[in-house]
Amino acid sequence: MTTTAGWRTWVPEHLTYPEVPVGALLDGAARRYGERVAFRHHDREITFTGLWRAACGLAHHLHSRGVAPGDVVGVHLPNVLSYPVAYYGILLAGATFTPVSPQLPAEGVAGQLADAGAVLVIGLQDTGSGVPLLATDGVGFAEVEDADTPPVVDLDPTVARAHLAYTGGTTGSPKGVVLTHANVVTNVLQYACHGSGSRPVPGVAGDVGLEQIGPPEEWPIRLGEGLGIAVAPWFHAMGTIGGIGVAVVSGATSVVHERFDPARLLADVATHRATTISGAPPLFHAVLTHPDAADRDLTSVRTVTSGAAPMPLALAHRIAERMPEAVIVEGYGMTEATMGLTMGATARSAHRRVGTVGVPVPDTEIRLGAPEEPVAPGEAGEVWARGPQVMAGYLDRPDATAETLVDGWLRTGDVGVVGEDGQLEIVDRAKDMLLYKGYNVYPRELEELLVARPEVASAAVVGRPDPVVGEEPVAVVVLAAGQEAGPDLGAALAAALDEHVAPYKRLRAVHVTDALPVSAAGKVLKRELRDQLGGDGSLGAPVWRREQGSDRG
Repeated sequence: MTTTAGWRTWVPEHLTYPEVPVGALLDGAARRYGERVAFRHHDREITFTGLWRAACGLAHHLHSRGVAPGDVVGVHLPNVLSYPVAYYGILLAGATFTPVSPQLPAEGVAGQLADAGAVLVIGLQDTGSGVPLLATDGVGFAEVEDADTPPVVDLDPTVARAHLAYTGGTTGSPKGVVLTHANVVTNVLQYACHGSGSRPVPGVAGDVGLEQIGPPEEWPIRLGEGLGIAVAPWFHAMGTIGGIGVAVVSGATSVVHERFDPARLLADVATHRATTISGAPPLFHAVLTHPDAADRDLTSVRTVTSGAAPMPLALAHRIAERMPEAVIVEGYGMTEATMGLTMGATARSAHRRVGTVGVPVPDTEIRLGAPEEPVAPGEAGEVWARGPQVMAGYLDRPDATAETLVDGWLRTGDVGVVGEDGQLEIVDRAKDMLLYKGYNVYPRELEELLVARPEVASAAVVGRPDPVVGEEPVAVVVLAAGQEAGPDLGAALAAALDEHVAPYKRLRAVHVTDALPVSAAGKVLKRELRDQLGGDGSLGAPVWRREQGSDRG
């Protein structure tokens, strides 16, 4: 998969990645950005130098607690100031970081820590899991003293585990994704360089930094000047790699939000003159529809990055209206790829196409269809990927690893199309595709049409089993303010879609709900929606249903 986009002038297809542990990235940032604020949370802040010294001190403390290189340490925290200290402290100690979602029920926390073999968990309070706790008040650690240097740890970055990141479990029980230090360093540098027009530069003491070779007219926000809102949860890959790793190595200041509050996000963008906003599409929708949005100055934003789920075209247009100076890019990836595989070009003159997830980041290959049987150009096929950020495998799951990693290629389970311009469009998840009378129906196409309607705030389309046709396309929508649910509205939405799709793709029913179930990363939980439609029936009767035989579908 290739592209002629001009951004390749500054970001080559291949980069040189130093074989260093993850801590070398923080070391380089501390040397380069020093007393610049790295993270700010309410009235507290920590500089790059302060983060380095706090993390070094925590690494020594972990050793004093008996944590040995290779041991697994859990972090059970929301986005708070002590999170990046915990993250880098664990890695500088040579231990393995496993993020645990604070949204998990107690049994889920205990199950993950047990599966990971965690010897310690860092959190605000005891998890009840039986794993010893190292407590933090969200700002610091009472028992820990800062240090100038980390403990000496001998590890091979290509083998030593840095992350044990668990998949979201939206399609079954969560699996532990094993990521080496090399995986993490590579993916951080891939996205940092791709996003800023830079290349990695080794330092004299083993640290690693960036050299920005892209000109200011293409990347007006220079290294060490950016400011972002850290609202993506740090226990998710997008938060850990993008929100912590890329932000740190780029010298950006992050204003920390422990939870998503659209009013606070709008206020902080305006007050701090944020240059970057990142998140999943539901975040941007909530921000732009909030009553405060009209009165907040959002013109400081230069880059909007979206991930975790496809962005509806209508939403991208609304973002462009409110943030006219922003380059809007989508990225694509998964936990099994550390974080990501592709991203839209961020150089201001580069080619981008709304609705696509861009092009592969450096040293990453994308193929559609099985590697030995690729689909023809322009056709839809399952996305397979290969690159140095792809996981080592699943923890203690050799069968699952063999199903997902085939001859070095990662089977993503997503369906995509590559346009003539080289941009990748994710059509849908393979598992979300439904079969209606033997025809493939991709929900995203219908969802895009629904969200473009003024009556609809957000929407999801899922398949409902039917013994005659296989699966019926059924829409579940959240209405825009002032809209009233009823059969007339449902019929109007269905009729509007009928004008744009083949008969076999037409909606068979419309349900209305107050909110779509989403994961912490912002992905709509379609398995849960299917359960609500069928198994538990909690969605109730549809507001509209197509009469049988009313069309030729």
